[in-house]
Amino acid sequence: MANLLITGGAGFIGSHLIYRLVKNYPQDHIYNLDALTYAGNPENLQAVEDAANYTFIKGDITDFAFLEQLFARYHFDGVIHLAAESHVDRSIANPMAFILTNVVGTVNLLNAAKNAWQGNYAGKRFYHVSTDEVYGSLGAEGYFTEETAYDPRSPYSASKASSDHFVRAWQHTYGLPVVISNCSNNYGPYQFPEKLLPLIINNIKEGKPLPVYGDGTNVRDWLWVEDHVAAIDLIYHQGTIGETYNIGGNNEWSNIDLVRTLCDVMDQLLDQPTGTSQGLITFVKDRPGHDQRYAIDATKLKDALGWEPLVGVPEGLRLTAQWYLANPEWLSRITSGAYREYYQQQYQDESL
Repeated sequence: MANLLITGGAGFIGSHLIYRLVKNYPQDHIYNLDALTYAGNPENLQAVEDAANYTFIKGDITDFAFLEQLFARYHFDGVIHLAAESHVDRSIANPMAFILTNVVGTVNLLNAAKNAWQGNYAGKRFYHVSTDEVYGSLGAEGYFTEETAYDPRSPYSASKASSDHFVRAWQHTYGLPVVISNCSNNYGPYQFPEKLLPLIINNIKEGKPLPVYGDGTNVRDWLWVEDHVAAIDLIYHQGTIGETYNIGGNNEWSNIDLVRTLCDVMDQLLDQPTGTSQGLITFVKDRPGHDQRYAIDATKLKDALGWEPLVGVPEGLRLTAQWYLANPEWLSRITSGAYREYYQQQYQDESL
């Protein structure tokens, strides 16, 4: 039996990962550490909250003393670190929050693990989940590989690039057993509605404008969240210590083509004439420093561990839209913020 700490497990990707781990590894105990900031929602985990091998802990990775006590109490054998501030627009408005959580918080976790494990690294692993945005922007051709030089363009991507470097430094300096993955844009159920796809779905439902930055030609590689957590599971359990793995969906789409396709899906699901939703598309002033194109070459992960994405964008868009339409109460509570005060009161900071 292993004790595994997941940080940020009440968020979008984290909640999908915890579902998978709790179900697939009943012999292990999964501890979910989350500060329950705006994007963390324990409601995402109702199906596992009573599982015998699951424990939720409310706490903040920027509090080092708290983390040291946590490691001493629960004797974690591994860490999968997802907790992060992750929205580029928010990073432009408030970069310091991203530095504190993504950089200081990551270093706190590294030090807590190092101090707790005391060089006895047998069976231990620190897995840092990062983003393809650390690589900067591509032109019309080419792909990000694990050897691509870092070139972050936003406060968000700079904070993630910094945390990646610290993780590698802790391996080289202290021998900490680490692995890193850099993924492309995730989508699917439970995503916070400030992100592009749930925002578009919600605005179509409400007949509001569908904002698209610039001319909409910026290209992203889209990764179905369940494909991503399958890769995380595989890398954590079978990946080679010290290696970095890129995780991509092999689904490059321009923003405008993606939005138009989602509009057509929504028209079908809402039983309204094709083109109705596309009439809501509104081009808005481009984001400062908006990277033109991301595209990941995930060959290393395929060759080393046999992983490939299973869900393509057309299918994933329909599944995503169907989920949001089937869960209007969840969406309403998220968009109103009504859930936040309730859960902040229900879950007090862990007292150690």
